[in-house]
Amino acid sequence: MESRNSCWEKPDMTAGHDVKTGAMVVLPDAEAVAQHMAKWLTAQALAKKDGPFVLALSGGSTPRRLYQILASAEYRDRFPWANTQFFFGDERFVPESDAASNYNMVETEMLAYVKVPPANVHPMPTSGEPVQAAAQYQAELEAVYGGKTLEPGRPLFDVVMLGLGDNGHTASLFPRQPVLEEKKLWVSTCVPDDAPHTRLTLTYPAIHSSRHVVFMLAGAGKHEAFARVRAGDPAEPASHITTEGELIWLMDKAAAGQ
Repeated sequence: MESRNSCWEKPDMTAGHDVKTGAMVVLPDAEAVAQHMAKWLTAQALAKKDGPFVLALSGGSTPRRLYQILASAEYRDRFPWANTQFFFGDERFVPESDAASNYNMVETEMLAYVKVPPANVHPMPTSGEPVQAAAQYQAELEAVYGGKTLEPGRPLFDVVMLGLGDNGHTASLFPRQPVLEEKKLWVSTCVPDDAPHTRLTLTYPAIHSSRHVVFMLAGAGKHEAFARVRAGDPAEPASHITTEGELIWLMDKAAAGQ
C-alpha cells in the first residue's frame, strides 16, 4: 500500500480520527518510513503560515533516523526551524545528559546541527518533583497555545509523533497506570510497573488536540501490538488515542505484517 493523498491534504477538523479509522501508509522498510516522514513533516511545517508550527517529538530508533535526515544537508536549510516550536510527547525522569533521555537523543542527532532558536525547544523538566515538573511543562504549552483550556477546532499541536511499545503503550501512557484516566491535565506523570524510570507524558486530551497524529512503526516486532491496537483492543493504551484531525499509521511492511 502506497502513500495516500489524504496524508498531504488539510484534515477535516470536524471529523476526527482514531486508531481504527486512521490512514495507513505502508512503505518497504524503516529507511523509507524515515525519509517519507522527513518530506511530509517539512511540507507541513512550511505550509503553516498563521502561527508557529507546534510539534511533539517522540523517542525511539525510527524517529532517530528521521532526526538525522532533518539535520542533513538536504533538509537543514529548508525546514522552518525558526517558526517551529519543539515539544516532547514524553520523557524519562533522568538528567538531560542521560543516554535514556529523549531530549538527549534529539539534541545529539538533530538540534545540535541546525539553526533553531533555543527558545523554540522545550525539553520536559526532569528535576525536582515529577508532579511539579509536569505542571511546569503544561504552563509552557499553555503559553504557546495562548490559553489554559483546549478549544475544539483550535488544536494545541500541528503534529504529534508517536511510537508503539510491545505492551501497547504509546508516549508514556503505560498499561494499568492512573494517567490513563486523566481527563483534564495536558501533562502528567507515570510510574510504569513494567519499564524503568518515572516518566512525564502528554495525556489523551493533549494528544487529541492535534491536526495530525502520526504513529511511526518499523520492524516485525511491532506487528502484534499494531494488530491489537488497530483492532481497537481496549486493553492497549494506544487504542484510546484520538485526534481532532487526521491519524496516520506510517509503517514498513514488516510492521504491517506484509
